[in-house]
Amino acid sequence: MGGNIVIYIVEDEQNIRELVMYALENNKTPLPAKGFESSKAFEKAMAEELPDLVIFDVMLPGKDGLTLTKEMRENPKTAHIPILILSAKSNEYDKVQGLDNGADDYLAKPFSPMELVARVKALLRRSNNDSSKSSSSGDTKEMGSLVHLPGSKEFMLDNQVVDLTHKEYQLLEYFIQNHNIALTRDQILNAIWGYDYDGESRTVDVHVSSLKKKLGDFGSECIVTKRSTGYMFKVK
Repeated sequence: MGGNIVIYIVEDEQNIRELVMYALENNKTPLPAKGFESSKAFEKAMAEELPDLVIFDVMLPGKDGLTLTKEMRENPKTAHIPILILSAKSNEYDKVQGLDNGADDYLAKPFSPMELVARVKALLRRSNNDSSKSSSSGDTKEMGSLVHLPGSKEFMLDNQVVDLTHKEYQLLEYFIQNHNIALTRDQILNAIWGYDYDGESRTVDVHVSSLKKKLGDFGSECIVTKRSTGYMFKVK
């Protein structure tokens, strides 16, 4: 991790915004950060320079963090940028909303600055690993009616493109690479999110549930829950 990395923090509470910026810029591997108190200020900065990662508070003046997340995912220029949602709202519905809108991770307030830095670094590592992979290598992968073409970041099911978030795409790709193998939630969390964290296996469940829904009958048949373990992607 290095180079000209810059992180944007969009948080209307000044003390929290400054705490996050301080934590990022004053750890063993300093991460330059810029803070914004509103969606308007953030969007102005985005027009001038794209960051390597964005941290959104949910409740913001103007557009909220969930809306900004969704807009970034729908824009090809910003769809690849990792997003961490930071919010006082810790109930399951708000977490699911954030992840469904395309966020890569979710951290509830109050939070540990050290944990926040660890998660940011994990997201940056994962993003760098993704971008360093050759997008033109490999052959066409077919799993029944599910097809993944080389050089593509999309899956097709019954000749229709499946509308997946970045994390859902990574999860499906990981399942296919490890088909017919029982995977624990911790293994999946570490492989896709890049960290181990007690109590966060629910993040995996939320994404798997969303993925199964988008894959319809195919998902229900192939993605099997292994009691007390995790999941298996079954292929005949």
